[in-house]
Amino acid sequence: MLTNSDIAELTAFRRDLHRFPEVSREELVTAGRVVAALGALRPDQVVTGLGGHGVAAVFEGAKPGPGILFRCELDALPIHEITDAPHRSTIDGKGHLCGHDGHMTILLALGRLLSRQRPATGRVILMFQPAEEDGSGAAAVVADPKYAALRPDWAFSLHNMPGCKLGECWLADGPVNCASVGMKIALEGKTSHAAQPEFGTSPGLALARLIPALGALGPGGDLGPDYRLATVTHANLGEPAFGIAPGYGEVWVTLRTMTDGPMAALRAEAEALVAAEAAAHGLTVTITYHDDFGASINDPEATAQLARAFDALGIRYSIGDLPERASEDFGRFSNVTGTKGAMFFLGAGLDHPALHNPDYDFPDSLIPIGARVFERVTRQICG
Repeated sequence: MLTNSDIAELTAFRRDLHRFPEVSREELVTAGRVVAALGALRPDQVVTGLGGHGVAAVFEGAKPGPGILFRCELDALPIHEITDAPHRSTIDGKGHLCGHDGHMTILLALGRLLSRQRPATGRVILMFQPAEEDGSGAAAVVADPKYAALRPDWAFSLHNMPGCKLGECWLADGPVNCASVGMKIALEGKTSHAAQPEFGTSPGLALARLIPALGALGPGGDLGPDYRLATVTHANLGEPAFGIAPGYGEVWVTLRTMTDGPMAALRAEAEALVAAEAAAHGLTVTITYHDDFGASINDPEATAQLARAFDALGIRYSIGDLPERASEDFGRFSNVTGTKGAMFFLGAGLDHPALHNPDYDFPDSLIPIGARVFERVTRQICG
């Protein structure tokens, strides 16, 4: 078990991570801090540069057996922190406002426990994944040739959850996080003098029509198999000048479905709508996709392992508010053939500031709870 000294040291480490946040695909220093902390734990192997700045630490059992991966995230958010905490971010416009600093620390806590008692069989992989916030990290890790040698039989993760009682958990099998993708629509016509708009080709009317039309493709509703949500997140038109009629405009929309299957149809409908508006107004259109998240779907057997661990540890859990509309790229790990994956949500408190809020901070009391759950799962599967 973790000692009081362990918890104090881990808390200090978490707060140090919090002071120096790095956003997606820029986590070089954070990864270096993790590698340095792992050194004292004597893992059997440390793999760096996975899918970018990802780090994996491997703890081997005495005998052959199943492989288990526990995953956390390295990245912070491009949001300015406004807390008064002494460990608040030292970098303007960036902050660990989703709790990834705490998730990393939970895996390092598990590493301490494994360093004292290796699994009896198989191996445990601590995966510090880059670029979760933009949806690119898990896919890049899984596609990395170095991952083939690590590919586990089981994959588990957690996310802290404001709105759930402190230390309690939400758990469900099946879909737990939606698939989503960002669609960037660029409409190009021709500028003209503002006094002679008839000599130009403005995307203004097409842009104005697309905003409600895109939203109508995905009105939301109940989180069932047919759930679709299209949210316009950004739009701009022309230059900030009174003398120029616009020749360029952009609309950004996030498309969201409960599972991966319906996403292709939603994309196709959105593309057809955009193409029709562009043609009607004599515009050239370019569409690009960003922040591509697959759905996260909990495997029933992996979910049962987590439930068994909660029962053994006396942790209260329920389905809570699952599934979530928000996206999470952990599902990329369990999409790999032969890997059974599940994620649970660890309560940060009913009145705790929400994820991505500028005053959010990870509750340090969750560090030993998360580590105990992951260790219990390890002993259940690998002994």
